[in-house]
Amino acid sequence: MTEQQITRRLAAIFAADVVGYSAKTEADEAGTLAALRLVWSEIFNPLVARHHGRIVKMMGDGALVEFASVVSAVDCAVSFQRALAQQTTRPSLQFRIGINLGEIVIDGDDILGDGVNVAARLESQAPPAGVLISDAVHSQVHGKVAVAFSDAGELQLKNIERPLRAWVWGGDGAASGIHLPGFAVAGLSGKPSIAVLPFSVMSNDPDQEFFADGLVEDLVTTLSKLSGLNVIARNSSFVYKARAVDVRQVARELGVRYVLEGSVRKAGSRIRITAQLIDASNGTHVWAERFDRNVDDIFAVQDEITLTVATEMQVKLTEGEQAKLRYTTTGNVEAWNLWVKGLNAYRSGINRDVNAEVQQYWDKALALDPGSAPLNALLGFIHFGNARFGWTEDRESSIARAEAHIERALEIDPQNPDAYRALAGVLLLKARYDEAAEAARKAVRLGPNLPDVLVFSSYVLTCTGHAMEAVALSEKAMTLSPSYPGNYLGQLGNTYRLAGRADDALRAFRAYHARSPGFGLVDIVMVLAQAGRMDEARSAAADLAVARPGFTIESWRATQFRNDTDQLARDLESLRTAGVPER
Repeated sequence: MTEQQITRRLAAIFAADVVGYSAKTEADEAGTLAALRLVWSEIFNPLVARHHGRIVKMMGDGALVEFASVVSAVDCAVSFQRALAQQTTRPSLQFRIGINLGEIVIDGDDILGDGVNVAARLESQAPPAGVLISDAVHSQVHGKVAVAFSDAGELQLKNIERPLRAWVWGGDGAASGIHLPGFAVAGLSGKPSIAVLPFSVMSNDPDQEFFADGLVEDLVTTLSKLSGLNVIARNSSFVYKARAVDVRQVARELGVRYVLEGSVRKAGSRIRITAQLIDASNGTHVWAERFDRNVDDIFAVQDEITLTVATEMQVKLTEGEQAKLRYTTTGNVEAWNLWVKGLNAYRSGINRDVNAEVQQYWDKALALDPGSAPLNALLGFIHFGNARFGWTEDRESSIARAEAHIERALEIDPQNPDAYRALAGVLLLKARYDEAAEAARKAVRLGPNLPDVLVFSSYVLTCTGHAMEAVALSEKAMTLSPSYPGNYLGQLGNTYRLAGRADDALRAFRAYHARSPGFGLVDIVMVLAQAGRMDEARSAAADLAVARPGFTIESWRATQFRNDTDQLARDLESLRTAGVPER
């Protein structure tokens, strides 16, 4: 082409490719080719036509498509992946899809240029059965398509000079078997990924168990503050406690490349801590160290481990992130022990009695170290819980205590994610919905790898009318925590329900009920009733009466905080219609 003949235009470019095509054809060439022809003719081509796309070229196991509308491109990609997930043909095929919005150069029927190259590179890093889109695409489709994308961070794409921010949707696995896509922790987001396993204890002393568990919890929390790193949550890595494990198998199960493991021995005022970082892709030891220190040096040891791990994993620290690697919960060893004991109780499952026990431990810890921002923030959340669930005779007093702790935490550390998590909850109780949503978003920005922060922020955003945004947070939390608590399923289902994804919501709530009998049934009643499936709704209501005999509409209403009063009214009416008792 001469310069005068060059024609350029802005377009959405969609690149798709079969996962593991070479291996499939080697194993069954005839079957794979037949399955692919079926996919092209019966699924792909009709969907592209329906969404007004133009197939630029087919490349054996891949395709390049141009769309005038970026929303149509994303809708087409999601519809294609969902249609494939329903196929029962053998061999089954999975695709990766990348979408970019950029300038293209027209060359006859072909298209060229950086816009096309970026789409192809995004496709190569997309999760199987998922879609990876550029930031330019996300800015155009956010809130306009039926799925929510999670932030995949800045990716360094092959032969693309500058890092590119991308967003990912990993498919509907979260709803359909409740196995979430592993893009965030499997390296598909372009970030290093790590699991910190429980440190073994060279003693039968239960206090040393608490000590070792607290050390690991601190390491996980501190590493989770880094935006350039994906860290598996504590409750997932602790599944392997007291088990002889193959590190490479653990890495495969959790979807990580790196594993940190170690041991603790405490004798009097002396501690010996060993730690080793393993690259599970090849089983090599990246780094190992032994620390023989006085127990008062525990915090310095934690700082050294986290900084070394980040350095060895070649995590690019943004401005100020090196300071985030310093341990900050408390510098008082006695207060730290009390914090760990409270945390151990907190992890057992929250109810009125547990909340009171946790508060006792943390109040004593704070008395020893009143300048601790994390302790103030966490106590703020405990008092918020008392007010939210009615675990106190004086609700307003609990709210006031929560606010005092939150204010103190933010005075000490304006970047504390747990303080903003607690603040979002208090603002929700006070029906200051817009402010609650902003506090939740701030908590997510400051704690992007903390599943408890993500799930609670998802809850707040769902209550304040941002259900589609909330879906991505719940999905990411469950990806970071493959062995997630049952209540994560409840929140995921709630976001799906209020985002209009009734079938996905039902699957999540049924999984919640299977995990925690009785829970999820209220929401199942509402989904079924609002879909006009009244016989099923009444049957679910009968199951609810058996599983939770004291449940009433009035008790449920007291726990709901919503800015969408019309939807809340519909929810209440659907419970009444299905036969749930009013009082």
